[in-house]
Amino acid sequence: MTAAAIPTIAHPALALIEQRRAANQFDAAHLLPHETIDTLVRLATQAPTAYHLQNWRFIAVVSPAAKARLRALAWNQPKVEAAAVTFIVCGVLPDAATLPARLQPFVDAGHMPPEMPAQWQAAAHGQYTNPQAARDEAVRSASLGAATLMLAAEALGLASGPMGGFEPDEVAYAFGLAANELPVMLIALGQASAGNWPQKPRRPLAEVLQKV
Repeated sequence: MTAAAIPTIAHPALALIEQRRAANQFDAAHLLPHETIDTLVRLATQAPTAYHLQNWRFIAVVSPAAKARLRALAWNQPKVEAAAVTFIVCGVLPDAATLPARLQPFVDAGHMPPEMPAQWQAAAHGQYTNPQAARDEAVRSASLGAATLMLAAEALGLASGPMGGFEPDEVAYAFGLAANELPVMLIALGQASAGNWPQKPRRPLAEVLQKV
């Protein structure tokens, strides 16, 4: 059987993926309205999570004092302070007990059988009894939210730069994270200034894609 060719599709979402680049230089004079920050996080939470756990939290670091505190814990990276906002993207260890309430609106809307939330709760409880599985799920959820946040920023004409260079335990303490919250990633976000590199080249598809 010959595979049918997929036509090239011009779509704004595809253009955003193609043009996105990690920014290191930000306009320190640029500020974001709180409503824009709210919109960015609302869009980020459209990302998927296992069982619809929605096990993430986003801390928007916007005040000069908080930015300075975070920069000291993020290997002194200037973009933490220069960006309009630096997000601490947290994954939350899965709690199966939260599922019935989070799924009930879906049941009420007629999309899910009434008995299914309890079934999902039992399955999630069994799966995440393993501490490593629970931690992995928290990291997955935060990473999916972070990626969606960056694409939302690109759609709004904003630049973003993800960071793994920070002291997680110190960040967790300094910003009051709960024991079940993991700081997975920092994302500096705002208006890009001059000096950012263009998008770096990607590895050939043949090196990263296997079809079996």
